[in-house]
This record gives sequence, C-alpha cells and structure tokens, in this order.
Amino acid sequence: MADGSTFAQAFTILFREGLEAMLVVAALAAFLRRAGAAEKIRPIYAGAGLAVLASFGLAWVFETFFDGNHNDLIEAGVIVVAAALMFTMSGWLFLRQDPAAWKAEINRMAERAMSAGTVLSLAGIAFLAVFREGAETVLFLHALARTVGGFDASLLGGLVVAALALAAMFVAMQWLALRLPLRPVFLLTSAFLFVMGLRLVGAAIQELQEQVLVPVHNDGVPDFVTELGFNGSWEALAVQGVIVLCAVAWLAMQRSRPEAGMAARPQVSRPQASR
Repeated sequence: MADGSTFAQAFTILFREGLEAMLVVAALAAFLRRAGAAEKIRPIYAGAGLAVLASFGLAWVFETFFDGNHNDLIEAGVIVVAAALMFTMSGWLFLRQDPAAWKAEINRMAERAMSAGTVLSLAGIAFLAVFREGAETVLFLHALARTVGGFDASLLGGLVVAALALAAMFVAMQWLALRLPLRPVFLLTSAFLFVMGLRLVGAAIQELQEQVLVPVHNDGVPDFVTELGFNGSWEALAVQGVIVLCAVAWLAMQRSRPEAGMAARPQVSRPQASR
C-alpha cells in the first residue's frame, strides 16, 4: 500500500508541476513546426534543458542554505518576467496570424523564419516556464524520497509513468498542429500564451500575498476561478482585469490601423506632369 502511495505521489508531483511547463514548450514547438521554422526549435529545447540544470542548482541552494524553503520574492520576480515574455510573444503571434503577413515576414527577414531576438524570446519563455516549476519539483521529490527511504522502485516508477504521459501529450500537440491550418495555430498559441501569462500574474501576486506584501480578499470570488488554477483573490483579478482591458484596447488599435491606412490611400494624389 505504501508503494502504491509513493507511486501516486511521485506521479502527481512530476505530472502536476511539469504539465504547465510542458504545455508551453509544446505549444512553441508546434507553432514553429507549423510555421515552417522547425530549424528554430533547437533554442527552445536548449532553453528548457538549461532550465532543468538550473533547477537542480537552485534546489541545491535552497536545500543547503535555506533548509529547503524557496524564496517567494525571487519566485515572484521570475514569474513576472515569464509573464511579460508570454504577453509579448502572444501579441507577436496575433499580428502574424494572417498567412500572407507571415509570408511577408519571412521575405522581409531574408529567408529567415524569425529574427534572432524572436528566437531568444522563445527560448527565454521555455527556460522560465521550466525553471519556474523545476526547482520546486526537485525539492518535492527530494522530500518524498527522504520520507520513503530513497528513490525506490515505486517512486521511480511514478516518475517514469508521469514522464511518458507528458511525452504523449507533447507528441499529440505536434501531431495536431501539423494538421491545422496556419491561422488557427497562430491564434491558439497566442491565446494560450496570453492565458498562461494571466495565470503567472496571479501566481506572482500570490507569492507577494504569502509575504504579506499584498492583502488578500477572496469573499465572493466564484469557485471556478481557483478550480481553473487562477489566483482566487480580488487583488489578482483586478490586476488581470486591467491587463485584459489593455489587451482589448491594443487589439482595437491594431484593427483600426489597416482601416486608417485604406482611408488615407485615396487622399494621396500623384504629382501631375508639368506641361
């Protein structure tokens, strides 16, 4: 019975903590494959791999110098940077949802699918998404191993099954992306990154609330908010609401620009030839 409990705990820890990070990496990889820039996926994997190594390093620091307790302020800072990158990339993808606009972008960049700055942003998102969960996962698994007397067969079995489940979801996302038209892939990836950014903002506010730097008022917040994984406080919802309003205003501005350009075209007159 203890073996079954250890298996379930190990599976839950890795699957729960790794799911969000895996979804981000999978979405970015699927977008690149569908956009014809598969050669640019390597920096994303490199960022995720570097984050795994950094997670082990940070977990060692926490275990050695902080008695296994992570620093909420550091985590809040990492989360805010990750959210900012996700919002930026979400907007970038939305602007290039039109296949014609994407082809123009490729031509403009001289046969390169993306600029170096964009690739670095994608790699940064992958790094921060994995790094945010990584050190916490290592600490949780280390604590679990200590309670059961080491990394026994049941614990390792739970990790293996969780890793296989995450890999299966990754492959499924790549398969689906290759069969969808270009525009839905861009739009879905953009929306996904935006929602993930909102969740990260709520997570950062929660870290500050745990340090009593931000108050917590959650009376009257619907239960489905926390069930969806969002911060169930009015403070977090207010900040997220402001971000959503800013995004809506930005979208309205983007939609009005082409209309303004079309309206301006008839007013441009050609110079008449001098007699």
